[in-house]
Amino acid sequence: MQNIKKQIKEYMIAILGSLLAAFGTSLFLLPNQLSSGGFSGIATVLYYLFHIQMGTTIIVLNIPVFILAYMREGKQFFFKTLVSTFVFSEGIDFFEKMEPFTTDKILASVYGGVIIGIGLALVFKARSSTGGTDLLANIIKTYHHEVSVGSILQMLDIIVVVLNIVFLHEIEIGLYSAISIFIINKMLDIIFEGINFSKMIYIISNQYEEISQLINQEIKRGATGIYGKGMYTNQEKMIVLCVAHRRHIIKIKELAQELDPNAFIIITDAREVYGLGFKN
Repeated sequence: MQNIKKQIKEYMIAILGSLLAAFGTSLFLLPNQLSSGGFSGIATVLYYLFHIQMGTTIIVLNIPVFILAYMREGKQFFFKTLVSTFVFSEGIDFFEKMEPFTTDKILASVYGGVIIGIGLALVFKARSSTGGTDLLANIIKTYHHEVSVGSILQMLDIIVVVLNIVFLHEIEIGLYSAISIFIINKMLDIIFEGINFSKMIYIISNQYEEISQLINQEIKRGATGIYGKGMYTNQEKMIVLCVAHRRHIIKIKELAQELDPNAFIIITDAREVYGLGFKN
């Protein structure tokens, strides 16, 4: 019973996300000849060249991908993706009949990107897909494990943007489309990782004990000591590793530099953190 409820919830979220993505595509990007990349971008080009309905093109392009998905990804994912793609495609054709929200290409690329990004994030969270290049990239990944899905998507999006420029004969269209694709990907990052994503800081200092104690006392965060060796000096070093929220990182850096002005500090993004004080 719980599994059925979970499946129903995922289908509802996937449908809502597909409708949002269709809404952003039809009322912001499509009227301004802009592309969101992937099969939608190819469908946009064909829409303006041959006046073929965008939703119909998306479904036709997805047929061979669906056949591969059924064989490689399993029935549950296949049927959920089938529903999401159908709703997305039909939603585009439905919303297309409405008056566009704006004819300003900058506003269209920004707001369209935000709405589509939110919609796609909901679809992905429901463990589904709207078909297209993201599904194709994942299928390619199952055949070639060494290939990065992100690299495949970037390459395909670049090809679609170039097609926009070549066939629609406007460089600006491609540039605005690149903005919308960038915003869509950023929205996916924000929704999946959260706005308050974590940072990771490495501190190499002879005063590692004092620095660790201060981090614990002032920031209420734990730190981990990692044994290392300076290859230039040939000396053993203790590296202090601490993961904290972005707002705490500057304070940690300042504390370390107050104790040891010569401390070697590295700060980097921590994409996802699970455990005490973070995600469960």
